[in-house]
Amino acid sequence: MDNNNNVVTGLNRRRFLKTSTGLALAGAGTAMFPGVALADDHEHHLEFLRGNHSEERFWRKVRKEFVLNKRTTYMNVGTTGSIPEHVLRNYKRNNEMISKNPWGTQTPTIDLAQQVASGFGAFDYELVLTRNTTDGMCSIIHGLQFEAGDVVLTTNHEHVGAVIPLKGIAERYNVEVVELALPVFTGEEDICEDDFVRVFADAVAEYGSRVRLITFSHIPYTTGIKLPAKRICHEVAIPNRIPTLIDGAHTPGMLNLDFHDIDCDFYAGSGHKWQCGPGSTGILYVRDNASRLAEFWNDRPNPLWLVNSSSPSSDLQARMQYVGQDNFPAKQALADCCQMWDMIGRQRIEEYILDLSEECKEELAERFPFAKFYAPNIRELSSGLTTFNPFDDQTDLELLTIFRDRLREEYGYIVRTTSFYAKPDDTVKSHAIRISTHLFHNEDDVEGLVKSMKRLYRNMV
Repeated sequence: MDNNNNVVTGLNRRRFLKTSTGLALAGAGTAMFPGVALADDHEHHLEFLRGNHSEERFWRKVRKEFVLNKRTTYMNVGTTGSIPEHVLRNYKRNNEMISKNPWGTQTPTIDLAQQVASGFGAFDYELVLTRNTTDGMCSIIHGLQFEAGDVVLTTNHEHVGAVIPLKGIAERYNVEVVELALPVFTGEEDICEDDFVRVFADAVAEYGSRVRLITFSHIPYTTGIKLPAKRICHEVAIPNRIPTLIDGAHTPGMLNLDFHDIDCDFYAGSGHKWQCGPGSTGILYVRDNASRLAEFWNDRPNPLWLVNSSSPSSDLQARMQYVGQDNFPAKQALADCCQMWDMIGRQRIEEYILDLSEECKEELAERFPFAKFYAPNIRELSSGLTTFNPFDDQTDLELLTIFRDRLREEYGYIVRTTSFYAKPDDTVKSHAIRISTHLFHNEDDVEGLVKSMKRLYRNMV
């Protein structure tokens, strides 16, 4: 999907909102809430996206949209992003308007969901705006009608947002949750998409018709490697009539997602990470009103219970979207960010992020030739996350934590650490530094980070 071409389509699909600002408060009357002024302000700050600029000048203008602390270089977007300045301003004004006029602010958040759906390759009725990835994961996992003896295939690199609800259904329904050991790149052997597809295919062959769900992270937060989500769905899940739930915490705002192309059944993503929306925002994709789930689970009278809803509506999207009083300003800010991304072009953003990630990996490999790298510099498996450990003992978390903290305190670069089992038979976890390169970074940020890491490393060994 070319999102540059689909921006106009997405804008035309808006049923209720003409622009992504305070107009969603129409339930309280436009005279009470001056949405037009906010719309004009939003459009004005995005005007530069429409001009003809050199790549360098264009991305420099994009970087100026963010209010990040100039004394530090923030490279931990995988934990949380940074709201663009004009979105932050509208977010504040919407909160102020509601505080001044609390009455009548039951806003149609569903219209915001419909507004941004096409940017993710979804029909307007297939997207729900949630609180975060975990919210979406829990809604689906706890809503599925499992029975004793069912098998769920997942991996040993999942976030607690999947691990805990899966543990819940294991205890509640006597479901068998099988954690598949994902291949981990260590530089000692080649790795490719086939290796990941094979892990799931072999497990389906082993457990057969007992497998009722496959759930995995599109980009595991542990290593930052990008799994071949489309191939797992098309080559393993669909032919075996198994629904798929993908944890996409790190993909909205980083990758040019097309849910129809991936052809998963459910996809949960965050709004506050790479999409740079406020906290407590996320997206949940439900394929075609869960029609294929009903087909694959036709032995269950009600395959999906909408456990996170207080709406009597018969419409699935409306029921999943309505959870009582919603946080309209936050959801509106997320929609504003999505519009900004759509106008830049999500494919353009993905290529920029992956180019920076490639440069980061190359620079690190040159300066740390004996380091362990856990995210290979292979485009088809790459993401905006780079993970590596420069020290000989990969299991020494204390040493790596000191390195991370000193990098922040002495050099101003903010990254994080992750932990995982590097090999299936490991009993002790390996640890890595995780670096995020995003659209508000440039080559100077990458070069400065790597130089600082090398300087600090020399001081510590």
